[in-house]
Amino acid sequence: MRVSERGQITIPKEIRDQFGFGENTEVTFVVREGRVELVKSLKNTDEKIETLYGKKRFKRSTVTFLCPS
Repeated sequence: MRVSERGQITIPKEIRDQFGFGENTEVTFVVREGRVELVKSLKNTDEKIETLYGKKRFKRSTVTFLCPS
């Protein structure tokens, strides 16, 4: 695979299908450990924060964790 004169690349169809890169999909290039990764851009700030920090849903309330009696 090569980068074109205009800086473009073609993502192979198998990869587009596997990862859901459809027409007009917003993407971001992320640099990690000396590598460049292509990832789908998240739609809003809340989704970005959840991805960065994770979000755990518990069956019990916070009160039951703080006051287990």
